[in-house]
Amino acid sequence: MIFLTKLDGKEFLLNEQLIETVTETPDTVIVLSNGHSCIVRESMREIQTKILEYNRNQRRRVLRHRAAADDEPLT
Repeated sequence: MIFLTKLDGKEFLLNEQLIETVTETPDTVIVLSNGHSCIVRESMREIQTKILEYNRNQRRRVLRHRAAADDEPLT
């Protein structure tokens, strides 16, 4: 999930897997796969960066977990 900011300044978390499209008109509008949409302060590029960083962190966690599991002695 990524943190985003509504136009009124309130932060919220959004499940990035639900994002269908992001457009700037000039406000950034996110349309979700369920048909809902939201307008946020972040630019398309900022949203892209947040999604990429979130996915990198998720992959790192999986790799760390696998490495730790490999170090556990077999019983």
